[in-house]
Amino acid sequence: MTQDKDALAIALFSEVLAADQTVRNRLGRVLPKGMEISHFSVLNNLAWHHGERTPAQLAETFNVTRGAMTNTLRKLQWQGYVHIRPDWDDARRKLVAISPAGAQARDAAVSAIAPLFRDLVEKVGEEQVRAAIPTLRELRSQLADKA
Repeated sequence: MTQDKDALAIALFSEVLAADQTVRNRLGRVLPKGMEISHFSVLNNLAWHHGERTPAQLAETFNVTRGAMTNTLRKLQWQGYVHIRPDWDDARRKLVAISPAGAQARDAAVSAIAPLFRDLVEKVGEEQVRAAIPTLRELRSQLADKA
């Protein structure tokens, strides 16, 4: 029975990894020039949260090091997509917010990738996609708990 569970786990993660790689390749081709997937992810997160977040919060959200997040934020700041300011209550911390240019870039990226995912949902079926989301969320949550 353990071999069956091992084979199931390997098949599951092989599919997840293959899907991840395929999505990254497809996204990389349709994102606006100069935008990386990590840039879009951060801009999208900031747009959804409608406020400021610390680099540490963003790093935790994306399960990356603070150094990696700092690097991404520097690139986004250089492009004018985010505003980074000191936290007036704690000078050791910084706060990050999406800029109007960042919101426009994020919206352009969403417009570029929407047809890709709309087509995918159409081909797989809306009901099947909706049914998969809770399982994928639970897998992500369980993996995050192990990190």
